[in-house]
Amino acid sequence: MMDHLQTIIRQLGPGDIAALKQLLAVFADVFEQPEVYLGALPSESYLERLLAHPGFIVLVSETDGRVVGGLAAYVLDKFEQERSEIYIYDLGVLEDMHRQGIATMLIRHLQRLAAERGAYVIFVQADLEDGPAIALYDSLGLKETVHHFDISVPARKLRE
Repeated sequence: MMDHLQTIIRQLGPGDIAALKQLLAVFADVFEQPEVYLGALPSESYLERLLAHPGFIVLVSETDGRVVGGLAAYVLDKFEQERSEIYIYDLGVLEDMHRQGIATMLIRHLQRLAAERGAYVIFVQADLEDGPAIALYDSLGLKETVHHFDISVPARKLRE
């Protein structure tokens, strides 16, 4: 264990493009999908708008100035009641930093932000074969068994 390293959790905002790009590299490594996370990086203006959007939350874990983990979440305003919920879209920590409580710290920080925003719940999905993620989420919340469906969107036709 690396007790001598200082780990901080912080929320990214406008001006934090470099840290967001570091997080994308972490996700590319953790999820073994470099083509998804690094293959077509958005423009800096797009990333700046995203970081300024109140419905997008990015938390990073930094150890000695290096991004070693993080999460990306979306605030979903509900229509049936005046409240919101938060969806953790991605959460990952570099393998050499596992077993140090970083993922739990990220979620605990998000819980505080959710409470400040008046959200009533945070939810997340995990693949059935991802035992460590399931164990983490089991320790923090209630499990629901659901089916996830990806519904394709037809490609836009370019105007000539």
